[in-house]
Amino acid sequence: MFEVVAFYLFSFLTIGMFSITVMTNNALYALSSLAAGMIFISAFFFLLDADFLGVVQIVVYTGAIMALYAFGMMFFDYSKEIKEKVNNPRLAFVLTGMTALLIVVMFTIPVIGESAQKGLYPIHESYGNIQDIGLVLFTKYLIPFEVAAVMLLVAMIGGIILAGKKMDVSYSEMSEEDIEIYENKLSDVAKDKK
Repeated sequence: MFEVVAFYLFSFLTIGMFSITVMTNNALYALSSLAAGMIFISAFFFLLDADFLGVVQIVVYTGAIMALYAFGMMFFDYSKEIKEKVNNPRLAFVLTGMTALLIVVMFTIPVIGESAQKGLYPIHESYGNIQDIGLVLFTKYLIPFEVAAVMLLVAMIGGIILAGKKMDVSYSEMSEEDIEIYENKLSDVAKDKK
């Protein structure tokens, strides 16, 4: 029952995050929801007892999305366009944090009693668990791992396309006054389009 509830919850959250990624016009919102979706994908690996793949999903793929996020923040200045309409941000922060803590506690309570005394997998004296991880990775969990790799490739291509936006003028060749005039012109053009 626990696995079924967790599967449907993480399925809903993953689809929701990737829907935001596809449908939003703001690059920062898209990258944030893409990173959250990648973290929710790792939950499926943990549900399948593929702990190594879940950690790799978080560290490698979500880390790559965070690098893409940093590049997106450098190339695009969307902070001017973001106007949050939260009346009480502290209350929203507390409620979000409490909800996240409740979800974590809900899913860790059944697992705490089982694995508190011993490790999940036996450690071989001669070679450790490295060969076991390799065998499981390239047999049982090869297809999910490769699907996650293809998703990373798609995210990387999207980052290249976003970063390849051509600029009319090089900022490095302009003085500070010229940069300010140029940015004012760009903001005027953006306002006229609205």
